[in-house]
Amino acid sequence: MKASPRTYMTSIALVGSLLATSACSSSGGAGEEAHLTIATVNNPQMQDMEELSSHFEEDNPGITVDFVTMEEGDLRAAVTADVASGAGQYDIVTVGAYEVPQWGAQDWLLDLTEPLQEDAAYDVDDILPPLRDALSVDGKQYAVPFYGESSILMYNKEMFAEAGIEISNNPTWQEVAEYAAELDTDEHAGICLRGKPGWGDLFAPLTTVVQTFGGNWYDENWDAQVNSPEFVEGVEFYVDLLKEHGESDPVSYSFTECLNLLSSGKVAMWYDASVAASILEDPEASEVAGQMGYTHAPVNKTEESGWLWSWNLAVPKTTKNADAATTFVKWATSKEYHQLVGEELGWTRVPPGARTSTYSIPEYKEAAAAFAPITLEVMESVDPTHPGVDPQPYVGIQYVPIPEFQDVGNQVAQGVADAIAGRTTVQEALDSGQEIAQTAGDKQK
Repeated sequence: MKASPRTYMTSIALVGSLLATSACSSSGGAGEEAHLTIATVNNPQMQDMEELSSHFEEDNPGITVDFVTMEEGDLRAAVTADVASGAGQYDIVTVGAYEVPQWGAQDWLLDLTEPLQEDAAYDVDDILPPLRDALSVDGKQYAVPFYGESSILMYNKEMFAEAGIEISNNPTWQEVAEYAAELDTDEHAGICLRGKPGWGDLFAPLTTVVQTFGGNWYDENWDAQVNSPEFVEGVEFYVDLLKEHGESDPVSYSFTECLNLLSSGKVAMWYDASVAASILEDPEASEVAGQMGYTHAPVNKTEESGWLWSWNLAVPKTTKNADAATTFVKWATSKEYHQLVGEELGWTRVPPGARTSTYSIPEYKEAAAAFAPITLEVMESVDPTHPGVDPQPYVGIQYVPIPEFQDVGNQVAQGVADAIAGRTTVQEALDSGQEIAQTAGDKQK
């Protein structure tokens, strides 16, 4: 998750009626003429999919694919507007775990359950169970994970060794702050953390910090907890750590910027998505390949604090090429595709965290030995039903699965970014955020 979403269609009744009246054809299957337009995010794994799509076209004569690649925020805005309004611009969309259950329930996405289960070679049961559950509504699966991730602490082993620091597999945030202080030099920052405003930017890691400090967005009665002492404590810790030992100009940093900083040896640690490890270990993309270490997400009051996320491929019900689109989705998320990536591009570039069988491929196990075990370990250890100290009225870790949350998260994140930049205090930002969050919470009661 890298850039902030712009808007979310909150007028569910209106867009639902628009979608209900839009036409949907199932033409364009394998062997038929079909041109697919795929909306996707501009990260390395999706760029690999575009590069390898010629193999799909060769195997499926008559089907051509065209990629529309955007930054995450632009992608969310464009895809949400298109799918919710029934415009039908895209045949396949890259969509997050946050949106899929909501859109599936609204009948905006094609139900993929039958075509996935009927294809024995596809082996839908091989997909990691937590992700299948996250992408299903009432037993119906509306998307397939292209890759899955949790969050981990990534650190430069050489920098730690030079400083004489040993790190455990389950560090606390207080320990991380001490490491960051010791490793912060003129040559490199102690730690990189997202500071760019947006629920999918700043609050992706920050929500997990808040939760392990005992805070939460809402209590079981949907009363907002944004300015609770625990929420404030977690945010203040994060902001202070960034100000004191983080990268310069943190409000300009999200996933890609921190990845670039760590891969060029200009920061000692980074807490973010586990998928980054495959890029850090690629000698062609990283100056620190072979120098990295990985641990579970840092904690405070909880035993675990990582998130659970996946980027998924889904087919909007408005497509006129449903069969062809489903064929492509299955190809890009298949065991064969993982084998193709490994053989053509390198085994460290195989999409992680989606299929159990990936972790049994000998070549992948060898190439990804530095990060594959920790990725699977953390993904199987997080609990979306109870990620923090107190119970919550929803399932999710770094997001609240209600339509209003994108706007709530964006606005609160902007306030926190202002606090990072010194334009306001954390308390003032969260006091304002409390009112915004409570308005959304009241709609759930």
